[in-house]
Amino acid sequence: MSAAATADSHSPAPAEAHAHPSRFHTYVQIAMTLAVITGVEILMVFLPFAPWVVVTVLVTLSAVKFLFVIFFFMHLRWDKVFCTILFFIGLILGGGTMAALLTLFKMTASIPLTYQP
Repeated sequence: MSAAATADSHSPAPAEAHAHPSRFHTYVQIAMTLAVITGVEILMVFLPFAPWVVVTVLVTLSAVKFLFVIFFFMHLRWDKVFCTILFFIGLILGGGTMAALLTLFKMTASIPLTYQP
């Protein structure tokens, strides 16, 4: 077997080498998408919509950004499913704790008591 035949058997064909975009291009595209979503979020604050529409859009866009970040930049997309489940269990516990604390310490509950002799 010649050296040229051995070298060709290990190198990918030119069409195969560019069949999939590199991870760098994927990360740049996601970063640009996140930048556009952030711009839309900033714009939504200044547009004259009903407050419930603004809050709904902001929460939805924030959730989309969160999912992009955890699945691509934190590499949960390529991790085992068990690691992803553990992450979301922690997220649910943290969100539940935050909701419980916000409910517990509402504005009316934080008014100082007055002294009455």
